[in-house]
Amino acid sequence: MIGIGIIGLGTVGTGTYRILTEHAGLIRKRTGLDIGVVRVAEVDPRKIKGKGVDRAIVTSDAMELIRDDRVNIVVELIGGTHPAADFISAALNLKKQVVTANKALLAQQGDDLFRLAAKNGCEIGFEASVCGGIPVIRAIRDGLVGNDLTYILGILNGTSNYILSRMTEEGMSFPAALNEAQQKGYAEKDPTFDIEGIDAAHKLALLVRLAFASPITMDRITTRGIAKIDPVDIGFARDFGYKIKLLAIARKMGTGVEARVEPAMLPVNHPMSSVNGVYNAVYIVGDMVGPNLFYGKGAGSEATGSAVVSDIVDMAKRITSGGPTGARGLSATGRYKQGKGSPVPYYLRVMAQDRPGVLSKISGILSEYGISISAVTQQGRKLGGYVPVVMVTHDASEEGLRKAKEEIDRISFTQGESVHIRIEE
Repeated sequence: MIGIGIIGLGTVGTGTYRILTEHAGLIRKRTGLDIGVVRVAEVDPRKIKGKGVDRAIVTSDAMELIRDDRVNIVVELIGGTHPAADFISAALNLKKQVVTANKALLAQQGDDLFRLAAKNGCEIGFEASVCGGIPVIRAIRDGLVGNDLTYILGILNGTSNYILSRMTEEGMSFPAALNEAQQKGYAEKDPTFDIEGIDAAHKLALLVRLAFASPITMDRITTRGIAKIDPVDIGFARDFGYKIKLLAIARKMGTGVEARVEPAMLPVNHPMSSVNGVYNAVYIVGDMVGPNLFYGKGAGSEATGSAVVSDIVDMAKRITSGGPTGARGLSATGRYKQGKGSPVPYYLRVMAQDRPGVLSKISGILSEYGISISAVTQQGRKLGGYVPVVMVTHDASEEGLRKAKEEIDRISFTQGESVHIRIEE
């Protein structure tokens, strides 16, 4: 039997345990493998209660689990960087295979851990680290291995997607939508990682490393959150034929890579525009297959547990057959080169006094920075004597738009900071 040791019986750990025990017969029938949970490490006794776990296999000491000779595959599901990194390192040094859903740890310390795995002839499975139950890691690593991948577009965070969906469908404010997400359990009490784009950036770092063999670090990913998105901008986006989504974008730019996470507008007829609620999706373009869309539940006990089990079964097959394991995955063999941001259209909203000459002044400043306007509207009720002047530009550089926006915001007849949102066509 291939013995499994699960460290952490939280949401994902519980889902993994259930699948491995309740579907043991199904897995055996499909694969011919006898896989079983032989140890569970959990420091909180409350997480064990009511889950049908044999108390005889439970320990509060993760190192005891790792050292157990019956454990062939160590499954780390506690999250965070410490002590998770210590547990994974200890398992690899004992030449045991590792499965994890820990995207933050891999994004920050993946190089060291994968070098350690390679040194010990081991493997780190991380399918569950990106998009829960969607098999996007395996698709990139195996299914699309014959393609030169050029573009990744992802909705990688279900919490932010739920909030923006509610703001779009019901006209809710950001605070109201966030509160609802927290009440439903979709958002944590401290939602910072989700709403500021950090969680999505962790996942994008893994996808960039895998798809482009580029050793990107978090500080190289432009990251902006959704907290400043206003319902008025969602309404104007609809008028222009767009939806606002928190997008993770990676694009080959010559020998470099452009990587960013930020709120952006998608055409309503783009397949990603219909991804709503807590669902995730990843849109990948390869030179041989063209565009591929992967869609499904991006989080949750069973969905993420399903991805963990897929890695376990994959490893168990190679262990049983005596085939090579090795640290397949984040082999970032190249040198990272920051790609110059691609020119794209932008949405721009300026609060300005309702008087003649305003639009011509704004368009004149944009023109000075090589930015032309493709559509414009000036409507809505006055707010303290100011009305929204809204426009969509033709392709423009981010730097040029930022400089033009700073100059526009200094004009005496404008109020506050103008809003700009990238349009991803």
